[in-house]
Amino acid sequence: MFRVNTLFLVVSLFFLSLLTGEVRLPNVLGDHMVLQREKPINVWGWAEAGEEISVAFAGKTMTTKTGQDGKWLVTFPAQKANAKGQEMKISGANTIILKDLLIGDVWLGSGQSNMEWQLGKSKNGKTAIPAATNSKIRLFHVPKVKNKKAAEDVNTKWKVCSPQTVTRFSGVLYFFGLKLQSELNVPIGLINSSWGGSPIEPWFAENGGMYNGMIAPLHNFALKGFTWYQGETNVIRKNGLKYHDHKKKLIEGWRQKWNDQSLSFYYVQIAPWSGGRYAAGQLPALWEAQTKSLSLPKTGMVVTTDLVDKISDIHPRNKLDVGNRLARWALAKDYGKDIVYSGPIYKSMKIEGRNIHLSFAHTVGGLKSRDGKELSEFQIAGDDNKFVPAKAIIDGETVVVSAAGVSAPKNVRFGWHKTANPNLVNKDKLPASPFQTDKWQGSTGE
Repeated sequence: MFRVNTLFLVVSLFFLSLLTGEVRLPNVLGDHMVLQREKPINVWGWAEAGEEISVAFAGKTMTTKTGQDGKWLVTFPAQKANAKGQEMKISGANTIILKDLLIGDVWLGSGQSNMEWQLGKSKNGKTAIPAATNSKIRLFHVPKVKNKKAAEDVNTKWKVCSPQTVTRFSGVLYFFGLKLQSELNVPIGLINSSWGGSPIEPWFAENGGMYNGMIAPLHNFALKGFTWYQGETNVIRKNGLKYHDHKKKLIEGWRQKWNDQSLSFYYVQIAPWSGGRYAAGQLPALWEAQTKSLSLPKTGMVVTTDLVDKISDIHPRNKLDVGNRLARWALAKDYGKDIVYSGPIYKSMKIEGRNIHLSFAHTVGGLKSRDGKELSEFQIAGDDNKFVPAKAIIDGETVVVSAAGVSAPKNVRFGWHKTANPNLVNKDKLPASPFQTDKWQGSTGE
């Protein structure tokens, strides 16, 4: 009876607020939020039709009137980064005061279970959580909701990063934000909107149920960019190279909805897995699709073949290195830091007699073996297309591949199977992405 009465009271108060014309805000506009620096700041909400709304923030006051649909929006000029908490006052039939607002960079992370994976369950969680008291990092965890139409709000609040608030937050996204905050010394807002087991399609900006419920309500909220960790379910669906088309649709759709083509999109190339639900050849095909997506502007890809501690587990527990590698892309591309941001990515090949010379992007400082042993996971084939293990030798920034029984080689494969664990890396120990040379469609991300 108590629960029923409580629900009745909540619903009654909600409708009463509509009848009395009270000003309401979406939950993404709340205490402790981080607002995106150097971009116009939107403030929006609902009130009675025709009501005059006044918003005061950062020494400026903006006014507007609600439309016939009861919606209103004002836009403040772009602000510089500011780690000192500010207040925002919204006035109409009632007054709302938002407190402890910071100006910095806001990143939205999405995908399936490896993005959703909680810090408390991550390999580095036990040491990271006690040290997670950082008032310059703010967390916004979107609950799982599917909608047939675009929703206007999400049921959650901004929280200041602490050992209590970060434990169940995305491990990958937290480590990504922690790295950025420590390097840039500006406030970082992290929005986690992910759903374990989800394919990419429900995240499309058009007929996408997860997008409608979990992303669409955030359109007016300015961002710096996106991080994405998803694809396992699409391997099971045998999407292969078609996954690139899906990724292109998703990226272009999200940028269009935000009306901001500058938004970066950095994603994780999914890890090897021995599970039987991956049919032969399907994981490598999706890897190629993910590499092809580097041809899209302002994208970047993290390789994870070296981070699997248990090949039978589709959820690698090392989220620290994944987050840090995503942050490398952002630090280099968005913030101009002179750092190595990608492992070697196949670029071209040249046949010379019995040898194939392979060229790579992202090899500044040369190539090496991660474990000091001979290079592994290279295969070579002739006209018969029968691949055999190959000997691979580093020659500066190239790799020379050959096999005793192949006198006229035509193609090479590297780590081209679902349990790959190759050891080719660059000077910063970032791993090379798996590839095959026959009609390769991948890009380099340079």
